[in-house]
Amino acid sequence: MPLQINDPAPAFIGKDQDNKTIKLANFIGRKLVLYFYPKDNTPGCTAQACNLRDNYEALLQAGYEVVGVSTDSAASHKRFIEKKKLPFRLIADEDHTIHEQYGTWVQKSMFGKQYWGTARLTFVIDETSKIIKVIDRVTTASHAAQIL
Repeated sequence: MPLQINDPAPAFIGKDQDNKTIKLANFIGRKLVLYFYPKDNTPGCTAQACNLRDNYEALLQAGYEVVGVSTDSAASHKRFIEKKKLPFRLIADEDHTIHEQYGTWVQKSMFGKQYWGTARLTFVIDETSKIIKVIDRVTTASHAAQIL
């Protein structure tokens, strides 16, 4: 069963674009926007990341930290961050462990072919690590407004 509002957020641990450890426990006492996206530098993912970047100050003022997660490598994340001037961290979940914890590693279909990939989902997690919002119909160009 997918994660829902009021569920405890799974205690993830991963590496960011600088190969630094990042984990849910780092955010105790702060609200976290944990967003899962398919691929760096693709049109929809870029629109989503840039919308979060452009509204980052408003998100911070509302008490949110932002962290993105995809199966891209740390090197890919670093290039994406530099190219798009993203002010937040991205987790390289190459083995999709965190995706599986959050139910975002799903079977997809394109042109009749089945494959596994990332479901574009955002989890808003409160100061006690409880999920307070799940956004499963992400509007990439106005994602910050969906969060706020």
